[in-house]
Amino acid sequence: MKTIQFLIGRIEVTPSGTMQDNTRKVELEGEELATLALYKEDPDGRLNKRRGVNETLCRTEDGRLIVHSEDWSTLQDEPTVYELVEITKDDLLPGGRFDRLGERAGYGHPLTLDEALGL
Repeated sequence: MKTIQFLIGRIEVTPSGTMQDNTRKVELEGEELATLALYKEDPDGRLNKRRGVNETLCRTEDGRLIVHSEDWSTLQDEPTVYELVEITKDDLLPGGRFDRLGERAGYGHPLTLDEALGL
């Protein structure tokens, strides 16, 4: 296990260009299992390379599963938000909140026909 550092909180840039950093550092002992970086979609379904989310899955030394997310934007007046949440294995399985991250970490499985049709 190693010491892993994350930020939680948010960074905002005001219309005048002033940055307000309301983040704090968090340290935990654990191991990184997987990371995932995704661009967000515009309302028309096209990828927007100015907004995205980075997710990191960790297992702490006491066995808890933790996801750190960085919901970022390079657009003015849109904050970058850092969150840390404790999850269960079900969150990593198909249909779960972090299923794509779970697939990267080896928790997923090929979708059944019913799972694929339900997506």
